[in-house]
Amino acid sequence: MPAPSSSPISAVLGDLAALPQEERDALAGRIPQLMAYLAWVPDPRDPRGVRHSLASLLGTAVAASLAGAASLAAIGEWIADVPEPVLAALGIRYDPLRHRYEVPDESTIRHALEGLDAAAFSAAAGSWLNDLTTARIEVEQAAGRTVYRRRRRSLAVDGKALRGTRHHTGSGRAVHLLSVTDSRTSAVLGQVEVDGKSNELTAFAPLLQPLELAGVVVTADALHTQREHAVFLVEQKKAHYILTVKKNQPALYRQLKALPWRQVEVGHTETVHGHGRSEKRSIKVCSVAIGSGLLFPHAAQAICIIRKVRPRSGGRWKTVTVYAVTSLAPFQARPGELAAWVRAHWQIEALHHIRDVTYREDFSQVRTGSGPAVMAALRNVAIGILKLCGWTNIAQANRRHAQDPTRCLATLGLA
Repeated sequence: MPAPSSSPISAVLGDLAALPQEERDALAGRIPQLMAYLAWVPDPRDPRGVRHSLASLLGTAVAASLAGAASLAAIGEWIADVPEPVLAALGIRYDPLRHRYEVPDESTIRHALEGLDAAAFSAAAGSWLNDLTTARIEVEQAAGRTVYRRRRRSLAVDGKALRGTRHHTGSGRAVHLLSVTDSRTSAVLGQVEVDGKSNELTAFAPLLQPLELAGVVVTADALHTQREHAVFLVEQKKAHYILTVKKNQPALYRQLKALPWRQVEVGHTETVHGHGRSEKRSIKVCSVAIGSGLLFPHAAQAICIIRKVRPRSGGRWKTVTVYAVTSLAPFQARPGELAAWVRAHWQIEALHHIRDVTYREDFSQVRTGSGPAVMAALRNVAIGILKLCGWTNIAQANRRHAQDPTRCLATLGLA
């Protein structure tokens, strides 16, 4: 695949240059700058003796992550080897008496990141990616280059355990993170640390509370198919949900399974090939009366998804049936759109796979303080911006950025 040549910020600036002066002035202030967003993150260090701003250290860590740095030691090695123009762009402190930049060493970076508020950093980086995407769409629409179909935005909520930390927590449990991801851009908008998988339930509402969710579709796995979550999304956040139903909700599961699915026509079907297998996915949707139908708040439709999988080499088809509920009424979403939102939810699993395989997250030795959560947030923002740039192979993108540190600056809009 040819390497993408420009960052989203470069593309936005190019489109701005072609606009009339009046429109250019109106949109120019909408382009978000990474360092300004990183300045929102609270600095946990004692101000006495601080030589490097927190924003410069965070910008350095993000840039190094684009080059594939998967540890605090690798971040320190990356910044120690970059030329002075890169140091200047990242805001590294310049000593006018010695006429040189004071490059932060690994211990300085480690001390700052391990004491950081990981949730605040993840929120700041996610806001930058989200606002960058919004600005890009607005400028492209103003330039007449792209017409976007109006479809509801969807966010996916899912958790992940950092397996490499399970031997260092004292309790034997791995550090567990719950995150919310924009399914359109793969940008992680928020991430919080929770105490084990069961406590994902109590972290669900606090994670989503700061986000503007009016009209947004929120997808989640069966663990979060809880009545309290449905009420929170629909009544407080004015959002919609699509929630998978399994036997952890036995009464609801029996209701869904007992519906006359054989009499319901297939609303949408698709066949995909990849990863050495063929898969056929079909979706059936059945309307239910709100308040008198399913035993679940605000449920407007029941969903039955049938997946048939077979190895490309041949063999028998394996059939899996999955049920779900949604607050979206039939006039608000067609079966094909529901299928797309359900499929998009699994992009968060693809993100977790990249973190594990490309960045070797499960083998990470970072284990002190907020270090594991901060490193996960760095990988999230690196993967998110690379995907916005058009990269489909993140390992290849890491290698290309490692070859020339100035490419990291260009991708982040700091050049």
